[in-house]
Amino acid sequence: MRHLVDGAVLLEYPGEPDAQANRAAVAVAAGLARRAPAGLLDAIPGARTLLVLFDPDVLDHASAEELLLRIEPVEKSAEPRTVRLAALYGGDAGPDLVALAQRAGLPAEELVRLHALAEHRVAFLGFAPGFPYMTGAPRALAVSRLATPRVRVPAGTIAVADGYTGIYPTESPGGWHLIGRIAQRLFDPAAAPPSLLQPSDRVVFEPVDEARFAELSLATPRYDPPPPSGTAVFRVPTPGASTTIQGGPRHGRASMGVPAGGAMDLPALASANAQLGNPPLAAGLEITVTGPELEALAPARVALAGDVENAPTGWPRSLATGDRLKLGRVRTGLRAYLCVDGGLAQVQPGEVSHALRKGDVVARASEAQGPWPARLPLRTVESGPIRAPPRVRQHGLDVLKVRAVPGPHLAYFSAPGIETFFSSEYVVSPRSDRRGLRLDGPRVELMRPADLPPEGVAPGSVQVPGDRLPIVLGPDGPATGGYPRVACVIGADLPLLAQARPGQRIRFARVDLAEALAAWRTR
Repeated sequence: MRHLVDGAVLLEYPGEPDAQANRAAVAVAAGLARRAPAGLLDAIPGARTLLVLFDPDVLDHASAEELLLRIEPVEKSAEPRTVRLAALYGGDAGPDLVALAQRAGLPAEELVRLHALAEHRVAFLGFAPGFPYMTGAPRALAVSRLATPRVRVPAGTIAVADGYTGIYPTESPGGWHLIGRIAQRLFDPAAAPPSLLQPSDRVVFEPVDEARFAELSLATPRYDPPPPSGTAVFRVPTPGASTTIQGGPRHGRASMGVPAGGAMDLPALASANAQLGNPPLAAGLEITVTGPELEALAPARVALAGDVENAPTGWPRSLATGDRLKLGRVRTGLRAYLCVDGGLAQVQPGEVSHALRKGDVVARASEAQGPWPARLPLRTVESGPIRAPPRVRQHGLDVLKVRAVPGPHLAYFSAPGIETFFSSEYVVSPRSDRRGLRLDGPRVELMRPADLPPEGVAPGSVQVPGDRLPIVLGPDGPATGGYPRVACVIGADLPLLAQARPGQRIRFARVDLAEALAAWRTR
């Protein structure tokens, strides 16, 4: 058992065969879901491990370890289902198929036949909402991940890596090899269960041609998110660079690949809400780089946390119906937060929280909204102690010191590589977003290929893909991952990264778990 960082423990099964280790992890996760002890946030099965996330203000590390050692596993007793998926292989749908066939010394048609005839079983879900990790891929498709993940993989894409087959449920970045596409929708946040595929399901891929695939795609119902359940409060004439609705993290669905999400800078969100008497982490507008223009559709009290050009003085302030509020560039840091009395309505967990667009309508939260069903009770910071350290001082482009606990996969890195990470300056890349902070700088030397059996990832994990450049995972990052992690940023310092602009210089300081917990207690 490894204590990764404040509020995260990894349960391992080192002596078990892969299939048995995976079944044990799934069974313990089911046992935790049945019991749902106070402080538990998420239990995320992986290929050979179980990641457990918890609130250290409620459940300390020693108690979490004791809980995991005595929890009663719950084995799935029902017969596994067989799910058939029509698949279009190759071409634009599977651009890596020909290269993989050449590598295997086989015709592409033979590789398709081998994949379609294989016994695919869903071992667990992760990475993205409804993303299935399926065992049984033919040996000819047992390839490593890409050294540098693609920025965009289309929804429904069938992909292979490390002996697994996966399917990307939505458009997202991805580091697997792409061989085809399905027409069905894999994840529907409003459905019960929301994921089309479940652990233990047997999946049969049925090859189809382009005409049949187009026909199936047209027949697949489009998913349109329901309109906000509250009362309309703003119209958006101008959305700004990237403005999203964010509240506190919402845990409980990571075992289905749904990240907890939430505001990047929780203390700043809490600061704006405090001015209005809202719950500390009621949802507000997360403003990145430049702010929006808003037209009030109803009387509202608003408050701002952040240094924004053109912002009026005197907060909180009242808006009458028809008033307009226009916010400019974020001058200090990267993000600011605008909150409204009563909070804002959010999408359901698992829905993509799109940046606001011109003409969008923003609604106040409704008491009827949530809680949403989850394998574990859905938990938000608002329902318990305020898990947010004080607001951080903005550093401009001075070197930002961020504390991090050494990661669980140090055996993948050389000693000089680990020393490089903890002694070098890195620069935040413009390719960073809420999924992850990509860092440019000295490459972290690996001792073995950058592929490991996929497992749950703790918030703030620093993964190192094959290009050896670190990525600090953010609140919208993958629930599971298969790249080794050299470190994990401590909870007290995560808000620092929320305000790091492209070009910001960062240096990581090595601390241990005791120091991470002490920093959290004194936040």
